[in-house]
Amino acid sequence: MSEAPAKFAFDTEFDAQGSIAFVAPRPKRLYPAEEVEQIRAAARAEGERAALASVAACSQALPRLAEVAHEHRQGSAALALACGRAIADAALARFPAAPVQAALETLAREIDAQPRLVVSAEPALAEALMGQLDETARGLGFEGAVVVKPDGAFGPHAFTLDFGDGQAAFDPAQAAERVSQTLEAALAAEGLHAEPLIPGSES
Repeated sequence: MSEAPAKFAFDTEFDAQGSIAFVAPRPKRLYPAEEVEQIRAAARAEGERAALASVAACSQALPRLAEVAHEHRQGSAALALACGRAIADAALARFPAAPVQAALETLAREIDAQPRLVVSAEPALAEALMGQLDETARGLGFEGAVVVKPDGAFGPHAFTLDFGDGQAAFDPAQAAERVSQTLEAALAAEGLHAEPLIPGSES
């Protein structure tokens, strides 16, 4: 004799007003201690794997980040030098005699007792200096002769001061080149070991 089919039932039943009339109790599952420990160990191992993967990714990224930072420093330095040269060129074009006058003021004691001061400069600068240096020298107490000599071998705004016992020279192009070389040497020495990108990250 066959068994009667089991009656179909719902876990949750509602009454005519739509309120919950019955909720079947959910069976509670108990995990044995061994299974709990296995789940815990698996979760811990997965966490360690994820942490190690994250550390490895960071370790691989940091050298490249240091390279990018170094390249940025080099680019910033090159931009600063270019801006400095543009400003210096504009200042020299606007006040071509200023460096010579500043040199005379600095050397006032050395040239004071000399009978003659010879200023050799590139032709455009020499023309701008004609007449101006006499007034500057007199203002410093120099009573000797001031001679300005044009010299086509000099670069723009370059000059020398010859005062018998000594000589002084200024060449903006060479000065700019020395600054560039010094900065490049400093950046090369610094390399990828500059100050940390994030303060305190070096510890």
